[in-house]
Parts: sequence; structure tokens; C-alpha cells
Amino acid sequence: MQSLGDTFGQVFRAIWANKLRSFLTMFGIAWGVGSMLLLISVGEGFRSGNRRQLASFGNDLIMMWGGTVPAVSNQHTGMRPYNLTLSDAEAIRTQAPDVRAAVALINRDDIKQQSQYQTAGGDVIGTEPNYVDIRFLPMTEGRFLNADDLQSRNHVIVLGQKSAQLLFPGRPAMNEIVTLNGTRFLVVGVAGKNGHGNNDSENQKVYIPLSVMLEMFPLKGQNIPLDSVTSIQYQPRIRGDNLIAKKQVHQIIARRHGFDPDAPEAFVNEWDTIRTEQMVGKIFTAMDVFLGGVGIVTLALGAVGIINIMLVSVSERTREIGLRKAIGATSRSILFQFFLEGLILTGVSGLFGIGGAALFMYLLNAAIGQNVQGFDPPRLVPWSAALAIVALSVSGIVAGIYPAGKAAALEPVEALRRE
Repeated sequence: MQSLGDTFGQVFRAIWANKLRSFLTMFGIAWGVGSMLLLISVGEGFRSGNRRQLASFGNDLIMMWGGTVPAVSNQHTGMRPYNLTLSDAEAIRTQAPDVRAAVALINRDDIKQQSQYQTAGGDVIGTEPNYVDIRFLPMTEGRFLNADDLQSRNHVIVLGQKSAQLLFPGRPAMNEIVTLNGTRFLVVGVAGKNGHGNNDSENQKVYIPLSVMLEMFPLKGQNIPLDSVTSIQYQPRIRGDNLIAKKQVHQIIARRHGFDPDAPEAFVNEWDTIRTEQMVGKIFTAMDVFLGGVGIVTLALGAVGIINIMLVSVSERTREIGLRKAIGATSRSILFQFFLEGLILTGVSGLFGIGGAALFMYLLNAAIGQNVQGFDPPRLVPWSAALAIVALSVSGIVAGIYPAGKAAALEPVEALRRE
């Protein structure tokens, strides 16, 4: 009886005897596996990059701004603006049961920021203490605004990471003085870096109590309420209840400002990050399915190539098969040898494809890092690797079994008679 070692030896000698043909066939499989993994990993890089970018604003966040509504209900001949107010935010907090938290803020970019060393630009945000509970703002030094700052109208300021570097280059910013349009504010906190890449807009913001902002730097314009705010931002009680929470907020705002909550123009200035993430996720899921399908088709074509080369091998080695069967080789041993040959061709080329894809992803990660906004470097996704292994296994079995069956079915006398 033939030993396992002898079988493997015959397999490798058969592969080596047709080096170029075997290499080209294995290259097709490796290319298919590597391409599938790379394509899926690039799609997943975009998915995770967009998710990370949205998370840099805050989790489960819905932002709304003022808008315009018909001056006369159900007519579109004239439009009138409406402004969100601090009292609107209070009404949302108390009257919308499916809203977990809400914060109001004023955003102005025309206020001069100055320290004893430098002058800086960037937005000045007047907001409430729960801002850090709703928006993502890591603190590296000191603290954020608190309830006493809001109630006592304390002239305190929290600097974004970039603002601290610009206003106090090479120096500590804590407990220093920053003037806003000539008014002194004490630095009580410095935020950490927010976001990735070179977009520093979030990191150049500074934060002061909303009560101080309303008193000293209110929004300007005609017929604007005294407590007008730039934006109200809130979170649904449960992530999946974002549509319910939005409907409740729309009804509250519409009732307070005298318009129909279903008016299509009323809430165009709104951004639901939950819905955006869901839509982006569906797009990339469809992309993953498409790219994975392309990869599987490529693998199938490679498997067809292996079936073809194995059938040619059976045809070329017909006399050898007949001679081996004549001297006692069983159909099972012939079947096992050819099946093993197809499986090795598929498995080794698949491993090269997975290794090549992983190496390329590593080099790409080292080259670009986390510095591309909205995109994470591709990395080997476990489910795609599992899909590749399953596809390889199926391809190897199919590529091995059919030619092996043809070889094992040859009758010794008929095989020896063939030229």
C-alpha cells in the first residue's frame, strides 16, 4: 500500500513537471483572493472612516438650525424666517419624552480672540455645560463649563487644542487670560485633539457660557428674539428612535413658532447623523456584496483553470495511471492523489493571495496612517478572510474531485492502450 509520503512526493513531482502551467494557474487564484480581500477592505476602510468622522461630532446626534416657513399657511408666495431660541431648547427637554438630552449653542466667527502673545481666529461657541455629554469634546487639561459658570455668568473660557497652540505658542494656557473683543476671560480648560487629518476647524473653537454669550455677543439681525441661538442639538432616548424624537421636536418647534410641522421647507436645515450613518452603511454594504461577488467570480474562474489543468494532466498521464492500476494501485489512491494535487494548488495559491493582500494593507497603513479624513486604511476584515477561505475550500474540492474522479474511473487495460 502506498504511504502518505509517497503520495505527496508524486503530487509535488507532478506539479513541478509543469512549473509554468501550475504557476499561471496558481497566480490566477492568488490574484482573485488578494483582489477580493483588498476590494472589501477598501470599502470597509471608507465605512469605518465615515463612522469615525461622524463620531467626532458626537454619538446619536441630531442637529437643527432655524429656517423659513410660508408666511401664510399652505401658501408659498412668501416665506418668513424663524429663529431657534433657548426657550425652545427648554421646551424640547421638558416636552419631548423620546429626547434623551438637548443643548443650545450660539456660534460666531466674528469675535476677535487675543492673548498677550498672539491673536487667533476660529469660532466662539456659547453653550451649556451638557455640551460635552452630547458632542464629542475630550478634555486634556482643566475642566469644561459648569452650572455655576452658566448661572453666575462667569467670564471663563475653554480652548480647543489648536486655539491653545495659536494663542499660547510653546506655553501653558491654563489660568491665562484671553480677551474676546477686549473682554477678559480666564482659561479654565483645554480640549484635546478632535478628529483626524488636517481639518482643524473643530480644534480652533473656543467655548464660553451661553449666558455670557447671550449677554455680550448675542446674534444680530432684525426681529430676532433676545434668546435666539444658532442651533439646538439633541439625542434620541434610544438610537433607533431618532425618527420618533425628530417628529416630537418638529411638533414642539412648529407649535411655538406658529407653522405646520409637516411643512416641507421648515426643517431643511437639519442633520440627523444617525440616518446619515445608516445610509452610508447601506451603500458600503451593497459595495461589499458587489466587490465580494466580483472576487468570488474571479475565484471561480481560477477554479475552472485548475480543473482544466488537472484534466489535461489526467489526459497526459493516462498510461501512467493505467500502469499504476495494473500493478495494484486502487481507484481510491488515484482519486486521493489527484484530489490532493488540486487542493494543494488551490490552497497554496490562496494563502499567497491572503498574505500578499495583508502585506499590501500593512504597507498602505504605514504610508498614510490615520491622516485621511473620512477614510481608514484598509485592513484584513475577518469575515472577508473567512469568505475567502470558504470560497477557496469549495474551489479546491471542485477542482480536485472532478479530475480525480475521471482519473480513478480509467480502466487499466484501456489506459495502457492509449498513446
